[in-house]
Amino acid sequence: MSPRSHFKGPARQRGAIGLMAALTLGLALVMMLLVVDSGRLYMEQRKLQRVVDNSALEAVSRGGNCLPGLTAATYAGQSAVRNGYVVDTNNTLATTCGTLLTAATGLRTFTVDATQSAAVKVVASRTVITSFAGGVQALFSNTPISLNTTLNASAVAAKPQPTVAQLNIRSTLASIDTAQSNILNPLFSGLLGGNVNLTALGWDGLLNTDINLLKYLDQLAINLNVAAGNYTQLLNTQATVTQLIQAAATVVQLNGATATVITALGQLQIAAINAAPVKLGDILQLQTGTTAAGLDANLQLLQLIQGVVQLANSKSAVAATLPISVLGLANVTVRVKVIEPPQFSAIGDPARAKANPTGADRIYVRTAQIRTLISVNLPVLNGVTGLVNAVLGLVGTLTPTLNALLSLNLVATLNSVGCLLGAGCQQLDPLLLPSPEIDIALDAGGAISYVTDYSCPTDTTGTKSLTAHTITSVADLKVGKIDPTNAFSSAAEPTVKPLPLVDLGTVTCHKILGIGSCDESTHVQYGAGGIAIMVNSSVVQNTQDLLYSSSTPFATPANLKLPPSVITAAPSSNIVNSLANTLAGINLIVYKPQGSNPLGSIVTGVASLISDVTTILQPLITNLLSPLLDPILDGLLANLGITLNKVDVGANLSCRPPGQPMLAI
Repeated sequence: MSPRSHFKGPARQRGAIGLMAALTLGLALVMMLLVVDSGRLYMEQRKLQRVVDNSALEAVSRGGNCLPGLTAATYAGQSAVRNGYVVDTNNTLATTCGTLLTAATGLRTFTVDATQSAAVKVVASRTVITSFAGGVQALFSNTPISLNTTLNASAVAAKPQPTVAQLNIRSTLASIDTAQSNILNPLFSGLLGGNVNLTALGWDGLLNTDINLLKYLDQLAINLNVAAGNYTQLLNTQATVTQLIQAAATVVQLNGATATVITALGQLQIAAINAAPVKLGDILQLQTGTTAAGLDANLQLLQLIQGVVQLANSKSAVAATLPISVLGLANVTVRVKVIEPPQFSAIGDPARAKANPTGADRIYVRTAQIRTLISVNLPVLNGVTGLVNAVLGLVGTLTPTLNALLSLNLVATLNSVGCLLGAGCQQLDPLLLPSPEIDIALDAGGAISYVTDYSCPTDTTGTKSLTAHTITSVADLKVGKIDPTNAFSSAAEPTVKPLPLVDLGTVTCHKILGIGSCDESTHVQYGAGGIAIMVNSSVVQNTQDLLYSSSTPFATPANLKLPPSVITAAPSSNIVNSLANTLAGINLIVYKPQGSNPLGSIVTGVASLISDVTTILQPLITNLLSPLLDPILDGLLANLGITLNKVDVGANLSCRPPGQPMLAI
């Protein structure tokens, strides 16, 4: 027998199975202990998570907030108690309010803001006995063994997705041809302070390209190093016009924009290199807490570019001076300045806007307020047939006892026997058109519109509607003498003074027996009367409610991302004709002598002679000024998105079905 054979026998192997069974059973008991102990912790964590989930949902569903009164914390605490969670030294419960931001990646983040209640966050902690596994880990890691473990759980509940509405005041341009391009290039060059030379095809490409607002804001946030999803901060961050245009170029290029559009945007970037920094929030309004889904809307690219350029011009002191050849106006200088930038698009919850249409949560848009200063060189009046003789007759009647000497340019020094022994006396000093330049200031205020009401259908038979309260444009027309240094102040309206046409002034003379001189520095304007021109006229506002409704054909408010439904607001009067009629019906101002001037008693008796002068002057001035209005209104303001004869307001409304609060994080 082999020396090893007796170890291989059955008798020698008895008990091996029992030993293995004991080891296996021990291992099973250890594993069971781990499972039971871990399951205990899992169930405790799950119970704690259920408590905070229900607490957060109840705080939101009951309209809780974190303003004085702490209603959100109260509602959360009541829910916790009903779920068997009592706050004590071992159990904590904390409630905060704020907003929910969704990044472009879809990741949600909670931002604490006690003034907001769009989302509520509940955090709880509970102290339990340390698990077996935790004790073993502490034993082998040489760390103190704690008999207690703290479990933490948090939940963020948010209100259901709100209904979202968008208003915009659209450009009325349908297409851009070469003639409009010839106006837009020098106009944008002046507004930006750089050289813009786009083709008509380039302008038309910008007009017919849409840009997604959400993608644009996300791209701009990357360029400006602003946290993704924080759109409120983004809109209040200063940026250069170049950065704003660059972000637009990146987005439209990714969406397949043509090379013509990309080239046009590149040229505008170069022209805007020295433009004043701006904040996008000055022309684009988003309600606080607007989610990424609510920003998934489209804008017209040209409107965005127009708004940015006009915003930059309003922040600077630059007034665009247009070449005479642009509008075809001879002897005319045209300067344009944006006094108030447009706010061309607004997005938000119409329910919040309806509660306070003009408050912080309003959905409000307006067109820009543009001030145009037109300076016109009047013709030489000396050569006007009959005018010189009429003024000569007027002066001769006023001084029948004087031996008047009046030259053809109507600047006369009259010798009077009343001046004796050097004593000072007044003599006539008539001037014809002392200042040959007349100014026309036109303030075009466009229009404003804001949401006042809405309705969303609760079933297939309901009505979808949006109401926009709209005030059509206001235009102020001033004609006379305007100081160009103060003409473009944003703080106050320009001051207009009468422009003298015939100034029958007086001067003080010192003569002895008719020999001596007169001091021209003592000239008293209109001392013996005169004729001047001045207009200060306004066109009244018109208020109306624009109703976008599914019950009205072709007026159903479209969902976001679709082309907006457009309604044209009817003005109260034909503003263009009204302003033209104002110029066509110019009334000249006739001045009487000042104070105790001894010539005053004579002027009242020569009304017919004054009438002869005004009869000659009035049609002369009218025929010169009236034709200026059409090219300014039709050729210039329309390309800035301002039309005084109509206002187009576009609206979108995406209704969300009512629902329960949701757990967001």
